[in-house]
Amino acid sequence: MKMHLMAGVLAGASLVGASAQAQQTITAVHAFPETLIYTQSFLSFVDAVNEAGEGVIQIDVRGGPEAIGMSQQPDAVRDGIVDMVYTPGSFYGGALPEKDALVASNLTAIEARQNGGIALIDQIHRERMGVMYLGWFDSGVCYNLWTRNEPTFDAEGNLEVDGLRLRGNAVYNAFFTNYLEAQVIDLPTGDVYTALQNGVVDATGWTQIGLIDLRWNEFLNYRIEPCFFSTDLGVIINLETWESLTPEAQEILQNVAIQHEIDSVNALRAKRDEDFAALEAAGMQVVELEGEARANYLAAARSTTWDRMRELMEQNPAPSSDYDRLIELFYDPALD
Repeated sequence: MKMHLMAGVLAGASLVGASAQAQQTITAVHAFPETLIYTQSFLSFVDAVNEAGEGVIQIDVRGGPEAIGMSQQPDAVRDGIVDMVYTPGSFYGGALPEKDALVASNLTAIEARQNGGIALIDQIHRERMGVMYLGWFDSGVCYNLWTRNEPTFDAEGNLEVDGLRLRGNAVYNAFFTNYLEAQVIDLPTGDVYTALQNGVVDATGWTQIGLIDLRWNEFLNYRIEPCFFSTDLGVIINLETWESLTPEAQEILQNVAIQHEIDSVNALRAKRDEDFAALEAAGMQVVELEGEARANYLAAARSTTWDRMRELMEQNPAPSSDYDRLIELFYDPALD
């Protein structure tokens, strides 16, 4: 009787253990503070995964740059310290120069998913970093130059940058320095408010949305059009972690990510329109480059970024890396 009782207890314990192990949990961090619209987008993706994956897969968000510094997050995923990160590809551009295909893209994740562009980027992530590229989130939003003082132009209508204290970062420095010939001051996002407040910088590149969230509009009064580039925000997962997930868990993560690629394009474009209206109601003025100066500005943003990508790819080739194929999959000249 004792032996039968013990066998029943062990069997019950095994069932409980199997049930407890059925749901897998992965950890995640995000590059930007929780209040920023882009982080809110990622957290909505997490909520969707946790709802769809109940009993199968859950994401445990450990925080943002206060948990792991934003520039250290990609390495933390590669090294298995955390399983997932939502971050711009430009934060690990030294390891993966192909991310510039997304930066200079005039497509959204929707088209790049359909034409095989994201599949290629995923393969390159696996080869170069040992991570899986789950999805390109919040695409379809581009960048503007924002300035404190009214911009000036030369006789040909080109933007003048002499004397401009321009905040730069890895996304657009090739454009700022190689074409605009600007002197840039590299600053992380979290330091820009204080830099604007103290007059360290008086202009910055930033996406079409988020300026109000960051309160930079307290100092910036002009938006220069046209916009350029695309956001390159995405989710990467440690490859060993990805391969340890059940097929069902992988399917849930991938399906929710693909749907979020679609939903975030529409949501953030609506947010852009709201932000532009709010900024202009508060006094933000829009200044337009025109004619040949406008065309040259846009062409230079793209070509300087592609040149940087090509140079770095040639210095450090990867098996699946193909410059011409990347351009083909992430740029449609008919849209210009």
